[in-house]
Parts: sequence; C-alpha cells; structure tokens
Amino acid sequence: MLNTPDPENAELGHRLRLLRTRAGLSQRALAKKVGVASATISLMEAGKISPSVGSLKRVLKGIPIGLAEFFAFEPEPDHTVFYAAEDLTEIGKGRLSLKQVGTHLLGRSLQILKETYGLNADTGRVMYEHEGEEGGIVIAGHVEVTVGEERKILGPGDAYLFHSQKPHRFRQVGPVESVVISACTPPTF
Repeated sequence: MLNTPDPENAELGHRLRLLRTRAGLSQRALAKKVGVASATISLMEAGKISPSVGSLKRVLKGIPIGLAEFFAFEPEPDHTVFYAAEDLTEIGKGRLSLKQVGTHLLGRSLQILKETYGLNADTGRVMYEHEGEEGGIVIAGHVEVTVGEERKILGPGDAYLFHSQKPHRFRQVGPVESVVISACTPPTF
C-alpha cells in the first residue's frame, strides 16, 4: 500500500538500502536480479510501502540475506565528518558509476553523490521520479538533463535543481566522460 513513510517502513527501508549498497547492488540491479520493478525497491527503501513477508523475502534473496538475519541486523549510524576520495561508497558500477559520501545514510536526510557517466551512459530510457528534491553541478564533460518536458545539455559549471516528483533522466553526451556532483533529499539510492 502506497503511503507516507511511517517509522517502521522508514527503518525497514534504511536497513534494506544499507544492505543492498553493501552488497554492491544498485536498485535496478537488485530489481532485475529478483524479478521485481525497480520502482518497488525504490518505494520500499523510501518507506512508502509496507511489503508483505513474501515480497520482502523475495527481494532479500537477491542480496542474499534471510529474514531473520535482516531483522537482527543493527546498522550503526555514520558519524564520520571527512571522507577521502577512496573512502566514498561505490553504489553503482559500470558506465554509470555512483560514489556516495558516507557508508550508509541511516538517520540522514541528505545524500551526496559523485556521478561519473562513461561514454553514452544514461539513467535509462524510462524516466524515474521519487519524493524530494535534487540538484547538482557538472564538473566535467556534458550531460543532457531531462526534467518533465524540459531538456538541456549542461557543461562544466552548469547546474540543475528540481523537484524529484517530476519524471527525470540523465544522459552523457560528447566525446569525454562526464562527472556530476549531486545531492538529493531524502536519500533515494
């Protein structure tokens, strides 16, 4: 059932996000692995749905972790203030590399990412949407950003800021890889 996050759903979502990222899986990769829509994983992690035991078990199988171990797991809050480049948490690999500031985001309301788009990389043909806001600054290369019906190619120094409920998509364009520093609230990956 789709709703606003309640504390139990939010806790379950934080726990799932932490274990998924520790397993080195993106939301899309986990969804594909277990045969569910990536939107389902996103909604679970955002605390917007309360999954049945069967659907949670199915998702956890892709990590892999059992129900008992999942609920016994006690994530530690991240109190680190400074992060070296090599300490950023890899949460996406391949042509679209996502590196997160912080090991996990339990109790945090902001997520900061270093996004590296290899040649022709994109976030997918199907635009996605979620609660919150996101913004970013292009550091290198060029990225085509589509938000709703608006589309623009941004280069170094250009920035974006929008409500994430609008369907959106990012795509690398040009002859060199692109780098974006972005932030979103609440955390969604």
